[in-house]
Amino acid sequence: MSFTVEERGNPNSLSYRLFFKNAEGKYISPFHDIPMFADESQNIFHMVVEVPRWTNAKMEIATKDLLNPIKQDVKKDKLRYVANVFPHKGYIWNYGAIPQTWEDPAHKDGNTGCCGDNDPIDVCEIGSKVCSRGEVIKVKVLGILAMIDEGETDWKVIAINVEDPEANSLNNISDVQRLKPGYLESTVDWFRRYKVPDGKPENKFAFNEEFKDKDFAIEVIKSTHNFWKALISQKTSAVDKWFYYERK
Repeated sequence: MSFTVEERGNPNSLSYRLFFKNAEGKYISPFHDIPMFADESQNIFHMVVEVPRWTNAKMEIATKDLLNPIKQDVKKDKLRYVANVFPHKGYIWNYGAIPQTWEDPAHKDGNTGCCGDNDPIDVCEIGSKVCSRGEVIKVKVLGILAMIDEGETDWKVIAINVEDPEANSLNNISDVQRLKPGYLESTVDWFRRYKVPDGKPENKFAFNEEFKDKDFAIEVIKSTHNFWKALISQKTSAVDKWFYYERK
């Protein structure tokens, strides 16, 4: 299964869009039409890369737009960028989302006590390669962090590209702690402080900032897949808030 992208407009502009096509050249939605699983038997997931590592533009799948292209987030008519918060430069992983997942804003999570953030579930890919914007990669899930962002549950999945040289050595969150010392602590620090330069308070975390393991993460991902299925069948109370999707 292969996918290509088509750029429209100029990067760092309000008009910029990155559209997705399947192997037949037909436009698709990266939110709805790319399968969640790349290999269900091995719990290998697809990840849509929105932000390459070390970059600052806050790119995301436009869930409210037709065909859900990637575009740069906007606030008060201005393009959004994440600041370089010492000692970090831009995003410190390849950042993106798992397709066919959705964090339901009408569902209060039993673990965090907060509702979802109305987006696909986020992924931090920690391999050595700097991916390209719009790249669809296959990832192995290692763990998950429960961030609380302005009162909303915003899960952050920790994963690694299955093609990365270190993929065979990293099978759970404990392996990341052992083989990449300091990386998880830096991840918490980044998410805690990245909005502070914009005048926002520090973000909070459930579980005393503890990363949960692979099995816990996979169950969370599967639950967000069920919320997505309810969304596309319009069986959730949140559907009328923004839902806009049209199959071609």
